[in-house]
Amino acid sequence: MNEIRDLIIGLDFGKEKTQICYYDRKAQEPRSLSVKAGSSLSEVPTCLCRRLDQGDYCVGIEAEYFAREKDGFLIDQLYEITKTSAPVPVAGEEKQPWELTAAFLKGMLKFLGIMDLPRNTKCLVITVPSLEAEQVKNFRKACAHIGFSPEQCMLMDYGESFFYYALSQKTEIWNRSVGWYDFAGNQVTFRKLAMNGSVTPVLVRLEEPVQAQLSSEADLRDLEFCELIQKTLGTELFSSIQLTGEGFDQSWARKSVRQLCYQKRKVFYGNNLFARGACAAGKERLEDRKLKGYLYMSDALVLTDVGMEMRIMGAPAYYPLIQAGNNWYDCKAFCELILDEKKELVFTVETMGEAQKKKVAMALTGLPSRPNKTTRLSLELEYISAKDCQVTVRDLGFGDLYPSSGKVWKETVQW
Repeated sequence: MNEIRDLIIGLDFGKEKTQICYYDRKAQEPRSLSVKAGSSLSEVPTCLCRRLDQGDYCVGIEAEYFAREKDGFLIDQLYEITKTSAPVPVAGEEKQPWELTAAFLKGMLKFLGIMDLPRNTKCLVITVPSLEAEQVKNFRKACAHIGFSPEQCMLMDYGESFFYYALSQKTEIWNRSVGWYDFAGNQVTFRKLAMNGSVTPVLVRLEEPVQAQLSSEADLRDLEFCELIQKTLGTELFSSIQLTGEGFDQSWARKSVRQLCYQKRKVFYGNNLFARGACAAGKERLEDRKLKGYLYMSDALVLTDVGMEMRIMGAPAYYPLIQAGNNWYDCKAFCELILDEKKELVFTVETMGEAQKKKVAMALTGLPSRPNKTTRLSLELEYISAKDCQVTVRDLGFGDLYPSSGKVWKETVQW
């Protein structure tokens, strides 16, 4: 690779396979990274091996070799482990899920061959098939353990990676709908990336999936896939069709390839889409910002603005805390405030698509009685799911005159 600083890295952490890519600034595109010297192999099994004699870990193909030939301890359900909080038995010890996640990420990132990688990295974007609350915690702890700051790391699911991949291409590839067929053995899933250009910003969403089971027999498989293509594409105009996963092969897809290419639709097949999409997301968010006029409506999106009416520098003002249009795992806010003749906190809430703002109050039961403007509080808002926001308030007291009571108020709110 020809990049050594300000790296933008995309890592596809899949259930079965994992791959990594980086943004090639000379070619101005994400580039897959070979994980085996002298080959074009870009993905490795998502597994980790504890080498008992050396007391360290190795990943992927090397992990399988040491487990098979050198009696290493293989951890091959790594993706499922990222979704848990329970300790994992490893060679007679118990390891936390985030520790194993960190060991795997560290092993994958070694393929870049960069010394002091956190210092030379602008952004590491990790994409997974779906993103759950426990995974967010484990990935964040793992990245911090390796040495990355929170600002250097992004998380997203495959749907969002697909959005960034598609819209990072030439406009003619995505100016109409984009179709996506994802193969997993004999099962294929179709989703359409559709755009609503009648509003600003343009709303982009992946429609509900359509699934089909295909035969193992070649001719019948081809026919069944043709039927699915007709059902899902019909006569609608698509800019392009993307094929991913294991299970598609042109050797059997003779009629269906012609059907895919009908009306001069552009058809692309490859398994590096999500890593490249993650990499494109980092480039877009941190540098290009060409897609400001587009909003991807993911299931993880927070649709509510949350703020408070305060006096700032003596003047009444609205203080924003959470902004709509971000994924829940990126929504967090912190501030300190002094109460002025109040015994509760009042939030101003505005939801996308709703004309009226509303007020939501949080009672501070048991708040110590003090003179006005001598109660200082810390306020933290953090989304723990797409709908649930955890609000934490702490009494900080007011210097030596009114020490903190140590009281903490915590509520989980659906605005």
